[in-house]
Amino acid sequence: MNKSAESMEEPSRSLPIRAECDVLVVGGGPAGIATAIAAARNGADTVLVERYGALGGLASGGLIITLLSLDDGEGNQVVAGLCQELVERLDGRGSIVYPKAAEWGSEDPELVDHYRRWGLIWGRNPTVVRYSVAYDPEEFRFVVNEMVLSSGAKLLFHAWGARALMQGDRIAAVAIESKSGREAIRAKVVVDATGDGDLFASAGVPFDLEKVYPWLWFRMAGVDDVSGAGVGFFKAPPGEGRVLAPWGAADKIDRPISGVDVEDLSYAEIECRRMVMEEVARMRRETPGFRRAFLTDIASQLGITESRRMIGSYRLLRDEANSPNDQVIARTGNWTKAGMLYNIPFGCLYPREVSNLLVAGRCISVDHRVHHSTKEIPACFATGEAAGTAAAMAAGLDSSPAMLDIKELQATLVGQGASLGT
Repeated sequence: MNKSAESMEEPSRSLPIRAECDVLVVGGGPAGIATAIAAARNGADTVLVERYGALGGLASGGLIITLLSLDDGEGNQVVAGLCQELVERLDGRGSIVYPKAAEWGSEDPELVDHYRRWGLIWGRNPTVVRYSVAYDPEEFRFVVNEMVLSSGAKLLFHAWGARALMQGDRIAAVAIESKSGREAIRAKVVVDATGDGDLFASAGVPFDLEKVYPWLWFRMAGVDDVSGAGVGFFKAPPGEGRVLAPWGAADKIDRPISGVDVEDLSYAEIECRRMVMEEVARMRRETPGFRRAFLTDIASQLGITESRRMIGSYRLLRDEANSPNDQVIARTGNWTKAGMLYNIPFGCLYPREVSNLLVAGRCISVDHRVHHSTKEIPACFATGEAAGTAAAMAAGLDSSPAMLDIKELQATLVGQGASLGT
């Protein structure tokens, strides 16, 4: 499909204001979920806009249904707060698999092998048991719906955060597109939790852009012998004859793509789905225990792990691993490397160019290597909780997030159960 060199002028128009609020969160993945809950629980009138009809992003629609990881690989929990609350709620419904605290950091080969079969241990030897969690995506959706709605935040599904509408150095409103047409939502503070940085890019904030190999995760059931699945397949809750196939189960597509290019995305959707069907047929044909197995579902969202990354007020770099930072508002380990810890400073969550914008999730201001840690679901929950808390505080003071007292923000986060190592 060739782009024309021509262009057309779109007539200017006045957008109806659908809502006014203290905090507007765009994107309902893990970061957006945590942001909305934290903002609402801290007293802010909060609206969460999500383009699909369910919350979770890749953590549900992408079938990336493992929380990797809430620990540092040395037996210490480093992500707590709302992510820990999620684990406890899912555990109460009997819908997860995870190691108990006494097993974290264990090198027992039998334990390591057991949890590796659930997709909870990654990386090369030596490996240890990690505090990671496998869960059912529908249970996840149900629980996070309950958490968001009970917080008092308002949900708006099937609406796309189209662009930031600027007045000077602040976002006056966000234009949204939906079946209801083009509208706008006004907010004192806006949080970009889109994963792709759609809002900060439209607001003129600088960013890095990476291309990636995408994947479509899928699940199969009716497996007679899950142990015969081999590398690339994991047991999936509830575990009775069901396996999860993450990236690596099938071949890569022939080139990396941009997660913000519509033609690249279209190509990847078609090609990845074709490869899933080929892999399912191969497993049924060649793998013991899979003869009667069948495909239950393919992820509805491509596994895009990286696209835009904001260049913010602070940029966390790889060589800052295991270094303290007095501006820390979230922490994360690395899901493949035990003993690696990043203290994420507040400056990674806001740009210099826009006074009332915060960013949470996989597009925060870090380098490519650090992104390998901060893109994971627990880390996104942690930065989302920090962004939502800061947004509520800033909205209550009619202030820019950058002007907040960092000690007060940190104390509030710790009071909510977040782990800052302080």
